Amino acid sequence: MIRKDKSNSESPERLNRLVEGTIIIGDLFVESNLRIDGEVRGSVSTTSKVVIGENGIITGNLICLNADIEGKVTGTIKVEEMLALRGKCVINGDIYTNRIQIDEGATFNGKCQMGAVSKADHVTMQDIQDQSSVVY
Repeated sequence: MIRKDKSNSESPERLNRLVEGTIIIGDLFVESNLRIDGEVRGSVSTTSKVVIGENGIITGNLICLNADIEGKVTGTIKVEEMLALRGKCVINGDIYTNRIQIDEGATFNGKCQMGAVSKADHVTMQDIQDQSSVVY
């Protein structure tokens, strides 16, 4: 994953938010921080941090720089740096990350592979767009 300028992509002004009650059907590509309190039925990819709130749901894969999960993810999770699984989260799928924090009460069903992210796992937004069936 190629990171954007940290001061730009992780700025609080560049937060994308899916509020509770929102449902997106399809893949979501973001170049800045993302908070999900609604539902995504598709893959989520970002070059920054993803926060999944207590009522947030992803049914699909998650690829990001950092993640903080309180909600539910069903799919593969690839996090380049730090993944935090909070007490009420439910993960059904495999995890690939450099570092992980699992709070008491978190549910994780799958396998976990830790260590430096290989070059094969590096993703840019252009790579995602090139492989997507979405027309821009």
